[in-house]
Amino acid sequence: MAFDTFTDFLTMGKHGAYVWSVYGFSFLALLILIWNTLSRRNKVRQKLRRRFLRD
Repeated sequence: MAFDTFTDFLTMGKHGAYVWSVYGFSFLALLILIWNTLSRRNKVRQKLRRRFLRD
């Protein structure tokens, strides 16, 4: 393994704060994109459902 201890893994040679913050930001961005996509999909479905029920 590249790291001897779990603490070494977390600190990553004093770059841990940068590395883990980038992982956190990426994870947050993916969650926001997924939420936004699902939200828009539901809005389109509701709009189409209303349009087809009217006719």
